[in-house]
Amino acid sequence: MKSEEIFENRPARENYLVFGKPELLREEIDEVIATLESGWIGTGPRVEKFEENFRSYVGVQHAVAVNSCTAALYLSLLELGIGPGNEVITSPFTFAATANVVIHVGAKPVFVDIDRSTQNLDPALIEQAITANTKAILPIHYAGRPCDMDSILDIARQHDLFVVEDAAHAIGAEYKGRKVGTLGDLTAFSFYATKNVVTGEGGMVTTHNSSYADNIRLKSMHGISKSAWKRISKTGYPQYEVVLPGFSFNMTDLEAAIGLPQLARLESNLERREAIWLAYDEAFQDLPVYLPAPVPSNIRHARHLYTFLIDTDLVDITREEVAIALAKENIGSGVNFISLHLQPYYRDAYNFSADDFPNALFASERTLSLPFSSALSDADVEDVIAALRRILGRVRLKNRIQTAN
Repeated sequence: MKSEEIFENRPARENYLVFGKPELLREEIDEVIATLESGWIGTGPRVEKFEENFRSYVGVQHAVAVNSCTAALYLSLLELGIGPGNEVITSPFTFAATANVVIHVGAKPVFVDIDRSTQNLDPALIEQAITANTKAILPIHYAGRPCDMDSILDIARQHDLFVVEDAAHAIGAEYKGRKVGTLGDLTAFSFYATKNVVTGEGGMVTTHNSSYADNIRLKSMHGISKSAWKRISKTGYPQYEVVLPGFSFNMTDLEAAIGLPQLARLESNLERREAIWLAYDEAFQDLPVYLPAPVPSNIRHARHLYTFLIDTDLVDITREEVAIALAKENIGSGVNFISLHLQPYYRDAYNFSADDFPNALFASERTLSLPFSSALSDADVEDVIAALRRILGRVRLKNRIQTAN
């Protein structure tokens, strides 16, 4: 069914609603101005404060700020000695960075299919993917829903494997009373522009292991024994030593200046996101879609992405047509994600077929993410609801067509 058939001349709203719009308030602006006026915009006191506040919020012993979640994952794998000849088990239903970093350290990503209801890594399939070369499991807390960490950690212990968590979606998420960021050996967070805590770009590594934290911090700053802030500030001394060949993966004070008030508002923003989530659930329950699976009482969903799946077996419309129709209603949307085994590089490099991971394929063909942010007003939410209901309320049901024939 073509999107033009369900589009009216009057869209749901006048202004285009950007998907993933961050909430940036006066506090962020004031903090950025104060940083600029201080004359110190590189890695310095605000990064230190952001790390400390983040460490305290998560309840972890160490937090190291870096310039992206990709850097956080890469440094984590390096620190664990993962490299050529090793394999890392992960999900194909993720952003490319998760698997890319495995390749960048010289290892091989080994995909395991997802659970269809949660879109998280299916623990029941992990053990059959373990070989003598497996070194780690890299679960992704998709959309903010914690993985089944008890099962994953049990498997890791039985096979002497590391667990590195991709928590790009999961700041604020909890699993059985513990925050994500305290469960595995190392955890990587993202502060990209669409995330629940925003710094523009940026990431964080959390761990309880002091040695891991120290080494990751060192590697993120060129392998230099003292940061510029420690060398040049009033109590510092400019001499330093290069003790290993590191990287320029450090966060800046300008980024941390945005992140500090963002982190301070995280809990109240999660309440707002929860309210929007429930409004969407209630509004769409009678539509031909698969809504996000219910959340068990022993976990806390971070409510990062509101994704649903079009029931293409029931209705005569594709995910792409729904997205186009939403855009014509001035509503943005996103596709999170197209499974990596379907992407040209991974498909060709590892000779994948589309049906190698049937649940990831199922989700890839149907998933769509709606605007979802604490920045959304009640009117914005109503516009999204009205637009989607208008679009899906007009699609033809396949079983009705069959009955008519």
